[in-house]
Amino acid sequence: MVTPTETITEAVLRAQNVNVYYGSHLAVRDCNIDIPERQVIAFIGPSGCGKSTLLRCFNRMNDLVASARVEGSITYRGRNIYADAVDPVGLRSSIGMVFQKANPFPKSIYENVAWGARLNNFQGDLDELVESSLTKAALWDEVKDKLKQSGLALSGGQQQRLCIARAIAVQPEVILMDEPCSALDPISTLKVEELIHELKTQYTIVIVTHNMQQASRVSDWTAFFNAEATQKGAKVGYLVEYAPTETIFQNPQQEATRDYVSGRFG
Repeated sequence: MVTPTETITEAVLRAQNVNVYYGSHLAVRDCNIDIPERQVIAFIGPSGCGKSTLLRCFNRMNDLVASARVEGSITYRGRNIYADAVDPVGLRSSIGMVFQKANPFPKSIYENVAWGARLNNFQGDLDELVESSLTKAALWDEVKDKLKQSGLALSGGQQQRLCIARAIAVQPEVILMDEPCSALDPISTLKVEELIHELKTQYTIVIVTHNMQQASRVSDWTAFFNAEATQKGAKVGYLVEYAPTETIFQNPQQEATRDYVSGRFG
């Protein structure tokens, strides 16, 4: 079991002895990790090490993969999110997700943001919710005069911030981000990174990124994952080290982590 070098006293999400399978293939092995409140946690590591797979377990997105199976315990505020009584759709209202590729709906900017709130029978002022969500996503000033235009007409960076606004509008506590900047240009990436800094005052954010510089810039804690090949050539991901970001990048405890962050990784 890998434990952080500093104790996390208030864990919003907690994974204990988690194994994730796709059919008979073990994709993530024996993962233990605590996600602290109102912090940014970065998952880094080579391709195929289980970062996105584990991330999707936190709001049961892997339920949409017929062959996926999760063993062990994942709790949100102390409650087992895989218990029979837990509604995955309701869970995703508390734990939102932003995907690698911006995926606005083929609807107006306004309806993109309002959609989730409508689905959840939001009873408040919808106009106010849309404005506040777009403001939190640092997009309001750019789109306030064209809310009836299609979200698909926005630039790539604006579309990604629209998707973040859409996630915010359902009033989650946690936002999961799966490589949210991988398809963006440097200027748009910087805007999203600045947005992440602002959002962590209100939300817990877990971000998967292949960009180590990005992880060092935006995160408070960093988890380094690695993978090993099975006899059949498939990869099994596992958590190597989890610590405050400064520790991971300046004084990692594991040799594999040192090799990865210094660019010497195999």
